[in-house]
Amino acid sequence: MDKNTIYHIADRVGMSASTVSRALSGRGYCGKKTKARILAVAKELNYAPDNAAKMLKMGRTNKIIFAVPDICNPFYFDMINGINQVLEDYGYLMILIYTKNSLREELKAIQNLREKVADGMILVSFNFCEDNIGEINKLGVPVVLTNNYTSPHGRDRFDYVYVDTYEGVKMATAHLIGQGARRIGYLGGSLNQQTGYQRFSGYRAAMEEAGLEIEEGFVAESDYTEKGGYAIARQWLSGAERPEAIVAANDLMAIGIMEACEEAGLRIPADIAVVGMDNLDIASRVYPKLTSVAMQQEEIGRQAAQLLMERLQGERSDQRTVRLMPALVTRESSRYVSNA
Repeated sequence: MDKNTIYHIADRVGMSASTVSRALSGRGYCGKKTKARILAVAKELNYAPDNAAKMLKMGRTNKIIFAVPDICNPFYFDMINGINQVLEDYGYLMILIYTKNSLREELKAIQNLREKVADGMILVSFNFCEDNIGEINKLGVPVVLTNNYTSPHGRDRFDYVYVDTYEGVKMATAHLIGQGARRIGYLGGSLNQQTGYQRFSGYRAAMEEAGLEIEEGFVAESDYTEKGGYAIARQWLSGAERPEAIVAANDLMAIGIMEACEEAGLRIPADIAVVGMDNLDIASRVYPKLTSVAMQQEEIGRQAAQLLMERLQGERSDQRTVRLMPALVTRESSRYVSNA
């Protein structure tokens, strides 16, 4: 059976299609009795609006893209929750795109936006650079980034919401120094990528301010996964020398480090202290509970979605920046470093 339209309803109630349209949309005048009659017939006919046609007419999809580098990291689940809190109020849906931490995949996501698959995009990347930023600036549609980035020419057209990860890693490192640790290892992402370099810089700054030497053998790059953290920690712990404490650039790597410590028979924090970053729910469920830097991921999502909706609703055209501050949540994994 063909789908019922407003013309079927109009024929049944003996009114014009425009009257039916006003009753169903709530826009324009329609008497209470007339509206009630139309709605009753629409329900009887199981009427559903043709959203595809409606969106085509309006030039809108009522969808936004959320592009993330890792769909397995719980960090992004919290961001999704924050984004959806805003999208629901505006009747928007989310398209999730997994970019695999690949510039090529990020450019594909941007191309989807160019092809009007969605009305706007929130993009998470470990490495905003002139390649992806240049394409974003050509789009002419709203985009929100989740890292601080300013192009050399200073004519960027996107908004961004970010947590100061430099300060986050710096406070994590300073916390360990305050607990008495001196030989502090650091495990982060690639130093050739924006995010990886920012976080390492926070570690370096805390060590330098405390007058402590950075031992190159205890600084490593990994892939932000539990497996990656475990592998690096195994290497560090198998040598004659080991760090007194380790700062990991995210919680998944920190948990991998803790697994390696347990296998090596090391007590946390009595033999080695560990601090992570993201403050995922799992940080308070592992043993010992993991000290971590809270990154406000749900708030990042909420703020990013709000900035996007403001643009899409025509409420503003100026560029906006939202900087959120991290907070250290201390737990058992970093307290009372024994070899202070």
